[in-house]
Amino acid sequence: MAPTLRVGDLVEVRSAEEILATLDDKGELDSLPFMPEMLRFCGQRMTVHKVAHKLCDTITGGGLRRMENAVHLTGARCDGSSHGGCQTACSMYWKEAWLKKVSAGDQAPAPAPVRSLPILEINTRKPDGEDGEPRYSCQATELNRAAPVLLPFKDLGQYVMDVRTGNVGVLGSIRGFLVGLFNRYQDVSKRKLPRWLLINKGLRFRLFEGPLTGRTPVETLDLKPGELVRIKSRKEIIATLNKDLLNRGMGFEEEMARYCGQTGRVQTRIEACIDEKTGKLLTMKTPCIVLEDLVCVGVYNRNCPREFIPFWREIWLERIPE
Repeated sequence: MAPTLRVGDLVEVRSAEEILATLDDKGELDSLPFMPEMLRFCGQRMTVHKVAHKLCDTITGGGLRRMENAVHLTGARCDGSSHGGCQTACSMYWKEAWLKKVSAGDQAPAPAPVRSLPILEINTRKPDGEDGEPRYSCQATELNRAAPVLLPFKDLGQYVMDVRTGNVGVLGSIRGFLVGLFNRYQDVSKRKLPRWLLINKGLRFRLFEGPLTGRTPVETLDLKPGELVRIKSRKEIIATLNKDLLNRGMGFEEEMARYCGQTGRVQTRIEACIDEKTGKLLTMKTPCIVLEDLVCVGVYNRNCPREFIPFWREIWLERIPE
């Protein structure tokens, strides 16, 4: 079913009572949870940032999945307040049934007080794990249920939809298709061709190999919010990675490599995040850094509109004096 909203549309988030009427006893619509962190936006007027007709599968790594009738709204990120203080700051999914399209000239409703709905709070928790630690349920942990259908690369409708919804322009959509085509070739050639015939060892577009085995290096800068930093060069960062492109368990991806050499300002230090596979709240032994206004825009992943906020190891950054 084609989405009715486009990027830039002005919408009003329906009242808590209206949204509650769309939810089942799990606090979900089409298996997508409406989270307590979303209640503070009820009654507000907001702009559609992206149409969430597809998403990256970060739980199984199975590619992209199809999502129906959902969007991301500008500035609506989860603050983790009902999920153990998770700091991932995911861009939340909004079903179209939770929104109504309005015009700028329409009279805005009076601000509604933020309320708590017990059904939503109850459904943020799963049974505790065998280790006795709490397990959480959120949109990120349940996305594969909310988007059960895989979206194959050869489905050309997704690239048309990217343009029709305003997620990307024509050139951006073509680039996404060509990058995907190259990655498909690399995947097949790595299985079928001898090593000496492979392009860049059969690695996917702009990917690379880390040189390290064993423990990877760490550097402590004790960066604070507001400080200015430079993201190190691609070569410098690759030198800190193992063969799985990890540094102390944290991955460095091609989308992040696009920002190498740029400057940014520290937004916050990340010490806790939910593991999407298990729902466990993880405490980082080595805190990571979030930089202001830097997000994954899906350039190398078929223009996925999910817009993760990358986590940066301090060893990948260098402080710049003001």
